Amino acid sequence: IVGAAGIEPTVEAIKKGKTIGLANKETLVAGGPLITSLAKEYGVQILPIDSEHSAIFQCLEGQDRKNVDSLIVTASGGPLRTWDSDKIKTATAADCLRHPTWNMGNKITIDSASLFNKGLEVIEAHWLFGFDFDHIDVVVHPQSIVHSMIRMKDGAILAQMGNPDMREPIQYALTYPKREVLSMNHLDFTKTLQLEFLPPRYDDFPALRLAYEVGRASGFKPAVFNAANETAVYAFLEDKIAFGDIYKVVTSVLESMGTEDDFTLDNLLSIDRWAREKATSLML
Repeated sequence: IVGAAGIEPTVEAIKKGKTIGLANKETLVAGGPLITSLAKEYGVQILPIDSEHSAIFQCLEGQDRKNVDSLIVTASGGPLRTWDSDKIKTATAADCLRHPTWNMGNKITIDSASLFNKGLEVIEAHWLFGFDFDHIDVVVHPQSIVHSMIRMKDGAILAQMGNPDMREPIQYALTYPKREVLSMNHLDFTKTLQLEFLPPRYDDFPALRLAYEVGRASGFKPAVFNAANETAVYAFLEDKIAFGDIYKVVTSVLESMGTEDDFTLDNLLSIDRWAREKATSLML
């Protein structure tokens, strides 16, 4: 299930006491306060399937949280990572769908190109692991070998590594806490292995900075951020707006928000619908 459509099924699964293998980051981005409180109430564990969050989950296993300073979420940088600033805004859907390391669906691949996806993952990490946004960092790692890391208070870094293949985090969530044999090409350190780490280009990919802002604001802003982006991305895929307009639509919808109501499921679904309608009206 892609997008906010995953919220209601996740709520129902939690209420039935089911362990959640969560591949739908938007559920936590939009409904973080609701989903996490329900999971606590019903004693349900949420196991992340996103490669980055699975990596952090694995690194945190057995650690005393008091000894962990911060989370380091890696990003491939997407297909536009090396593009000049002026050229990025004019990227076509075909340009954005040529991801260098991952084979994913169209929506998430566009989000990877804009770094909206990494912004969503930062917010997801906040709700999954309980770290504040000042202790969640993003680093660009083009090879997608180091799936994410944690920094300990003494400066030590723990990383989870592997080839960019979703079978590993999916199987780990399905078999947890066991580890079963997985037939795939595993990382071979005897072969040439190049690992690069770079800071994100926040000015050229402003969605990442915006994600931190809406994450800190909390309330319904992350839900609006997500819904407006979903709507704008599908419009971009249909050649209705330019790539650079995705960010503009999202910021415009956020600026149009009124007073927020209590964080209930009904209110969450209502503001999700409002954000999509508002985004659509801005693109007519």
